[in-house]
Amino acid sequence: MSVVLRNAQRAVPVRRSSLRRPTDVLSFPFHRVSAGELPRPLSRDEYNLGDIFLGVEYIHQQCRDTGEDFDSVLAVTAAHGLCHLLGYQHNTKAEWQQMYQKEVEILEELNRLTGASLRPLTAGLF
Repeated sequence: MSVVLRNAQRAVPVRRSSLRRPTDVLSFPFHRVSAGELPRPLSRDEYNLGDIFLGVEYIHQQCRDTGEDFDSVLAVTAAHGLCHLLGYQHNTKAEWQQMYQKEVEILEELNRLTGASLRPLTAGLF
């Protein structure tokens, strides 16, 4: 897969071809890890899991089209990206189940702290 980061005005190629469809989140792990396994940093400065790019304009347009709350969708999308940085994927049903459980854990804690009622992005994927 190759990546093109874009906003409403222009595209910025990161690799040489384009995505197959617009996306709301891209995650680029700093270290390759297995699901749930964190890399062992050598120093406090090495706690870099990677980068998450949120397609904020794309998410905003989806929310306008569906009537969903933008802030809630943004938080859920960021949690989804964090799961990818932690090594979780959703290519198979087994992988999805693991990732879904991690998303639930993250969002339940966020809900507890904020009083929100956020649900995982991948609910009902399989």
